[in-house]
Formats: sequence, C-alpha cells, structure tokens
Amino acid sequence: MAAMREHADWMRVALSLADEAAANHEVPVGCVVVGPADEELGRGHNARESLGDPTAHAEMVAIRAAAKRAGNWRLDGATAYVTLEPCAMCAGALVLARVARVVYGCADPKGGAVKTLFEIGSDVRLNHRFEVISGVLTEQCASRLQRFFAALRAQ
Repeated sequence: MAAMREHADWMRVALSLADEAAANHEVPVGCVVVGPADEELGRGHNARESLGDPTAHAEMVAIRAAAKRAGNWRLDGATAYVTLEPCAMCAGALVLARVARVVYGCADPKGGAVKTLFEIGSDVRLNHRFEVISGVLTEQCASRLQRFFAALRAQ
C-alpha cells in the first residue's frame, strides 16, 4: 500500500509536468525519473512542437536530464514515472538507460510499447529489462489527454 501511495505521489509530479506541456500547446505528457534513494534525477514534458524535435518526448527529456544529473548514462535502480505508456522510441531509451522500473498512468492503444502493442521492457532478447507498473492515477492521466485532443478537434 505504501508503494502505491509513493507511486501516486510521483505520478502527481508527472501530471504537473503534463499540465506544463498543455500550457505550451504540447501533447500533455509528463515524466519524472526518480533515483533508487527516492531522489528526483530528471523531469520533462513533451516539447516536440516548441523544440521542433521529433525525439523531444517527455521520457527522452527526463532521461537526458537524469543522466546529466547522475553523471552517468546508466540510471541503475531508477524509476521513470510517466503519464502515458511509453512509445517504442522511449521504451527503447529506457532499456538503454538501464532503468529498473517504469510506472505509467494510462495505456496508449495506438503507440504503447511496454504493455499494449509491444512489451519492449520485458523482451528477453534485449540486454536489459525493467519492471512495468501500469494504471497509476489512470483517470487523471487520461482526462488531460482527452481534454487536449477534444480542444484540438474543436478548433
């Protein structure tokens, strides 16, 4: 029970980052990378539009910040909290960064690559695998995306 409460607390940080993304007219996805001692290592939100960079997903921004802060590309023992299930690019980066765990809020039926369409983080053919915990604050994560895309369709 305490672990789920901790997961929810960190997911709320990721949700605040998703809100920042939405305020910048970006798809509202946020990610925070937390070290093994429960310390924040890096954070990010989607910034593809503002940076003109197709790789500027929340996870990629957070992983880069975490590696810089850690002084190492290996994020051993770290947990990535992300509001939306990571895509194939981000799941691959999480494998390469050697994170221990990925916790996400809502599934991505069109691009989810850790549970929905693919299971990159648990593929035994890869040199590293990570634990996956899904469904943390699902409604809050999904509602931000639904509002964002409904507003886009209305324009």
